[in-house]
Amino acid sequence: MNHSINNRKNVARMEKKQRKTDAGYVHALFPDVSSIIISMEYHQKGIKQTMPRTVNFFPSCYAYFRIDCLNSECHDGGFDFSRIISTMVADHKKMSKGEFACQGNLSPDHSAVDYEVAIQYA
Repeated sequence: MNHSINNRKNVARMEKKQRKTDAGYVHALFPDVSSIIISMEYHQKGIKQTMPRTVNFFPSCYAYFRIDCLNSECHDGGFDFSRIISTMVADHKKMSKGEFACQGNLSPDHSAVDYEVAIQYA
């Protein structure tokens, strides 16, 4: 049984790595962007304290903007910022704020983030 769980984790890890590779690099997709910063306040149903989290992307990073859910029981969840970032770059927007619910397979209100995306252009 333990071997089966480890095998599934390895497969999931390899699939995630492949998705990152397939996404390409920030500099290739968005040549005018010098940095993307996603700042989040992660909150989970039943937990009063929020957890801050910041993820930085630079031109040499993969343009994979899906942030994993921090809930250990969440499967295939997370927060995909790809559309938000693509729209911001297309509109040459520097800042976007909002709230985003986890897209995992638990109840739809199990976790969410208040986010701010900041983009600097070259």
